Amino acid sequence: MKNFLIFMIFIILAIGGFFSWLFANESDGVPILVYHQVNDIDKDQMTVTVEDFDAQMKYLIDNGYNIITPEELIDAWDSPANTDNLNLDAVDASDDAASKIINLPPKPIIITFDDGYADIYKNVYPILQKYNIKVTLFAITDYINLYPNYLTWAQARELQSSGLVDIESHTLSHFNLIDARLSNNELWNQIYGSKQAIEWYLKKPVKFIAYPGGLYTREVEAMTQEIGYKGAFTVDYALSHREPQHFVLPRIAVFGNNSYPLLRFKVRLLGAPIIAPLNYFKEQMIKDGNGFLADLIWIP
Repeated sequence: MKNFLIFMIFIILAIGGFFSWLFANESDGVPILVYHQVNDIDKDQMTVTVEDFDAQMKYLIDNGYNIITPEELIDAWDSPANTDNLNLDAVDASDDAASKIINLPPKPIIITFDDGYADIYKNVYPILQKYNIKVTLFAITDYINLYPNYLTWAQARELQSSGLVDIESHTLSHFNLIDARLSNNELWNQIYGSKQAIEWYLKKPVKFIAYPGGLYTREVEAMTQEIGYKGAFTVDYALSHREPQHFVLPRIAVFGNNSYPLLRFKVRLLGAPIIAPLNYFKEQMIKDGNGFLADLIWIP
């Protein structure tokens, strides 16, 4: 009995130490949320109700989160204070290098939307105005003005001019960028063409892209950099760090059509250091054909 108690204490301490290490290792990680639709009509995983979205934004504001933009994140990561090329002790406050030092605020977070659904204008925009929250919208440019459930360019211009919504690229047509049937010319057109379209219609620089479905290859990354983007986003579930690259930034997907949505939101956000590795392990099990075992792992 005594040996069993010692063993259990050892296990508890080991698990506690492992969790502490996970959270410490992710202490400088920045959460980037990704939404798709916000409405009270569609009942699917990618749609959050208006009430739930409002509650989630209120939670962030009430709990001291500072909503930043992707550009603010990248600029802070690339500032001299976050590189190995600057001796801060030797830098005078008047020096150019010191003046370029950018620090992230406490509890930074980025909020993004993919695709460019019309309900962003109808349902999300009023909530952003209510809480004075900035978001980044990755729009499929060929869908704008084409489908009734997507934005019009007039709506996109109003959102962009508000200062609360920055519209960036989600490619021209949401093609699978790793499809072997997609030629280099078509790939370039998807990545560069959407950038051109937004810059033409909205008269603003486009610096970021979200890969459709989060799918990318090294060739896609290289092409994205060559075209002139400053960063790129996936849908891999994890916190984002300065290393290894700015072109494979993970995000935390916010799902709808589930029970206890605010609690799940909090768990996915606060528990990312633990849940993200579990989610990766579950996805690998599914890929290996172990779906039954994967079902035993609950992911909120």
